[in-house]
Amino acid sequence: MERKTGTISRGIRCPIIREGDDIAAIVVDSVLEASEAEGFALRDRDVVAVTESVVARSQGNYASVEAIAADVKAKLGDGTIGVIFPILSRNRFAICLRGIAKGAKKVVLMLSYPSDEVGNALVSMDQLDEAGINPYTDVLSETKYREFFGENRHPFTGVDYVQYYGDLIRSCGAEAEILLANDPKAILQHADSILNCDIHSRARTKRILLAAGAKRVAGLDDILTEPVEGSGFNEKYGLLGSNKSTEDMVKLFPQECFDLVEDIQAQLLKRCGKHIEVMVYGDGAFKDPAGKIWELADPVVSPAYTKGLEGTPNELKLKYLADNDFAELKGEELKQAIEEAIRKKDDDLVGNMASQGTTPRRLTDLIGSLCDLTSGSGDKGTPVVLVQGYFDNLTD
Repeated sequence: MERKTGTISRGIRCPIIREGDDIAAIVVDSVLEASEAEGFALRDRDVVAVTESVVARSQGNYASVEAIAADVKAKLGDGTIGVIFPILSRNRFAICLRGIAKGAKKVVLMLSYPSDEVGNALVSMDQLDEAGINPYTDVLSETKYREFFGENRHPFTGVDYVQYYGDLIRSCGAEAEILLANDPKAILQHADSILNCDIHSRARTKRILLAAGAKRVAGLDDILTEPVEGSGFNEKYGLLGSNKSTEDMVKLFPQECFDLVEDIQAQLLKRCGKHIEVMVYGDGAFKDPAGKIWELADPVVSPAYTKGLEGTPNELKLKYLADNDFAELKGEELKQAIEEAIRKKDDDLVGNMASQGTTPRRLTDLIGSLCDLTSGSGDKGTPVVLVQGYFDNLTD
């Protein structure tokens, strides 16, 4: 019988994972138990994806605010620190800011505006237009910001982040000064030891600051790249990708986990005879059209994946074929013509008009985004996702 479904994404329920657990065995057992309980078969080129959160938890990759403070102090001194371009997040950044503030006498916090890097807005573009403010050139003090815009609460969290971050810094015993600007060099009028907290633009920000004469520059990816008195760490990403664990602890992005995905792949092959791709995923790479928030606050969507997930999709656009190459055909004749075109497609369709409009993104970013949407970040209890049929096309 002809198959009537394409890609299927299933959240897989697992036990609550704790530090030291054998996460590879838990993932494999959970997938196989779900297959048996729900009556679906595993196939070659299925994808098993594991959220980074449980991987880091099993590794015990945690750090305290005291460890953050010690590393900030060691790398930037304990005087005045300029902290620039953080995202507006109680979960992602506030706990890091506590550690930063505990390691400094004064924090000059410079926020990008009208929104942060991932789309959390301080003000709207309409408000800027009405006030005659140019966000590319104008530097606003906290006083000026309040004069122009008053109190602005985040539409989803209800938090006034200017107030919240300022109060948090002061609660840690440091003096706080807040600016709004988008030119990294603006911070150098206030501090010469800078911690730049942007995620995807961090390399450019560091380059600009150093070229402009900053004495010391570090990014979040430079903090906790090594253990501090036995703390967790991430050699590649430091504090990037961290999340609040408790009021005094952060969970870091998982350490090197390519061995983990290969182990899961090997165990699945041994136990069910199928060659299944495996990846670790964090935030998806997608944007909320209502709130304008871009989800990707992790440094990458996938920190580790098996070799079969390298590359980008190589697909033909069916509506292009139907409207152009086979515009005169209908029904079964049209279906057969399109299937034949798919079978004969080139291995590399870059530049081919028949592939225009297909998503030109990496497979790991696309599949990781699908998995993030499937698992969610709340109480679903499905930190593992099984994706089936992703590599199929109309001819399969």
